Amino acid sequence: MTFKKLLAALPVAAALLGAGPAVAQDKPLLNASYDIARELFAAINPKFIAHWKQQTGRELKIDQSFAGTSRQAQDIIQGKKVDTVTFNQVPDVDILAQRGLVRKDWAKQFPNNSSPYYSTIAFLVRKGNPKNIKTWDDLVRDDVKLVFPNPKTSGNARYSYLGAWLWAHEKFKGDEAKVRAFVGKLLHNVENFPTGGRGATVAFAQNNHGDALLTFESEVVNIANSDEFKAGGYQIVVPPVSVLAEFPVAVVDKVVDEKGTRKEATAYLQFQYTKEIQQLLTTFNYRVHDPDVVKANAAKFPSIRLINPNDVLGSWEKIQSTHFGSNGILDQLLAQKR
Repeated sequence: MTFKKLLAALPVAAALLGAGPAVAQDKPLLNASYDIARELFAAINPKFIAHWKQQTGRELKIDQSFAGTSRQAQDIIQGKKVDTVTFNQVPDVDILAQRGLVRKDWAKQFPNNSSPYYSTIAFLVRKGNPKNIKTWDDLVRDDVKLVFPNPKTSGNARYSYLGAWLWAHEKFKGDEAKVRAFVGKLLHNVENFPTGGRGATVAFAQNNHGDALLTFESEVVNIANSDEFKAGGYQIVVPPVSVLAEFPVAVVDKVVDEKGTRKEATAYLQFQYTKEIQQLLTTFNYRVHDPDVVKANAAKFPSIRLINPNDVLGSWEKIQSTHFGSNGILDQLLAQKR
């Protein structure tokens, strides 16, 4: 080899020597989740990435999308290439199944109706609870003003609406006229109707709207204990009876088959059932299913009787069309309010 050729080869040889063994990389996953899940998945995703590398020796990148889940579902229908969904309401997964994007029996793919964790609706009230708010009945008093998102655009707001409906259904023994009047009065007491959970928190905690904020129990506790809002001295009220709010997960079959990411997507969702992540979920104040984790955290969660909406109101498809569809009961009650 001539001296000139030797000089030309040196940079290539140095690069090869310094590069070390290449690490195989899998195609990145995109997970779509609900608006207030940022901190949760910022904690879960690095743990799964480390778990995946330990199990397979391969690198994996997880991208995240956060918005109201109804908006997320529409974006996926319109072509957004999402591998997995981790939502806060079943109907938004069902609509993907109806469009052939998710398998029809998606709720049977993972344990507990494909819901690795769950919550309920609770109330955040002002320091000292000056309005003495304890149950759903207190939310329809003339002197109480409320903040929660619009049920037309927010999953947790639909659960707030359903929590009120189910409470009234029991209270009035199924008398629909009285149930409608109760829920209509509650809606009349809403001072601010933002489009999503973050907006509701800002309205209550920063703009001083309302006497109570209605949202997921997990979010109520997170707000009360956060550095940002702790100075407000807000108090948590968990009513003795409330609605079961499941957090469904699903693989977006059409996308993972196109991308070749089914194995990674399935493992990612299965990982949320592991004891490690079930314990992590309790630190974000979600209720979980693992019996050992439930026992270890029993003192953390108030005793509450949860009503499954499907047991009273039928399938989610029926609930969606009857209550939240165009000119459904929600629209009728809101029109009365105006």
